[in-house]
Amino acid sequence: MTQRIITAIIISVALFFSLSYSYAQTDPIVTESTTDSTVTTTTSSTSQILSPPPSAISPSINGSNSDLCTVGVSSALQTQILGISGATTHADLNCERLKIAKTLYDMGMKVAAVSTLCQDERVFQAMWYAGTPCPIAGKIGDEAKQMWIDAGTPGAIVFTDSKIEEPVNEVEASFNPALLIGALAALFIIGG
Repeated sequence: MTQRIITAIIISVALFFSLSYSYAQTDPIVTESTTDSTVTTTTSSTSQILSPPPSAISPSINGSNSDLCTVGVSSALQTQILGISGATTHADLNCERLKIAKTLYDMGMKVAAVSTLCQDERVFQAMWYAGTPCPIAGKIGDEAKQMWIDAGTPGAIVFTDSKIEEPVNEVEASFNPALLIGALAALFIIGG
């Protein structure tokens, strides 16, 4: 029986190789084909470039010179339509007062220098409480103290042409257009 199986296997293998050999020798199949095609492409494109508007840039103000008694302020506002920028300088009156007093003192005018400093109410009060009242009408010491008492309640007093006047509040006397523009801009941004 094993002889029969071996014979069947040998015949099957021989048959397989003979069929594949005859199949490999046949002519290849050739197919002829002609294709005509026309391709037409039309492209239309639109580009929309969205860019931000130009920026309003505040001008810079150099305030690094120590001999100047000014403070620079700049601001800018930019909306989708309009950009505004501006700058201004403000005088520091206390700095000016100190520079004037120092210059007077350096020139040997010590009483005038102290009188200049006494225009500041804080200095006047400090001098009064220290027992060394500010000079008045060329008088110093107890004579100045009595003149201040006769003039009324001690306070910072500014002399103009030998007249005694109450000082003007520097904050109320100055109009700041940059502050007004900034406030309007803030209202516009908040309200917009």
